[in-house]
Amino acid sequence: MARSKNRIQVIMECTEHKDSGMPGTSRYITKKNKKNTTERLELKKYNPILKRVTVHKEIK
Repeated sequence: MARSKNRIQVIMECTEHKDSGMPGTSRYITKKNKKNTTERLELKKYNPILKRVTVHKEIK
């Protein structure tokens, strides 16, 4: 079977980590269906540097 062209890979980055000024970044890679989800993703994910769950937003 052929792969769907609607599913794309996106990079999620922590919003709270950028504002904290600490070194390093917390990023996750995930996939989304660009046909169903046209706006940018916003998910709660674990940040190992801050050691808590924070909001990660799509950057690419």
